[in-house]
Amino acid sequence: MSEAHAMLLSLMVEKNDDGYLASIPGMQGAFAEGETMEEAVFNCVDVAKLIAAYRQERGEDLGLNRIVISIENISKSHQPDDFSDVRLASI
Repeated sequence: MSEAHAMLLSLMVEKNDDGYLASIPGMQGAFAEGETMEEAVFNCVDVAKLIAAYRQERGEDLGLNRIVISIENISKSHQPDDFSDVRLASI
């Protein structure tokens, strides 16, 4: 039995001359067209699955939905609700 994985992805859908274009920002090559919005989304999800399987076979990471959080220079004088020194970086 194979291991199942779930991903939460954002999709952008745009109207074009031939119907609709769906794409996943941040995932290179993840876009597809369809005559209806639903068809474009369905096709784009299929493309994303193919890209994910291909990258997994090659041992490559998708690089999506990763956030690095570091807290720098926090002293006892900071109040618990003071997050001015928290740095967020998407990788």
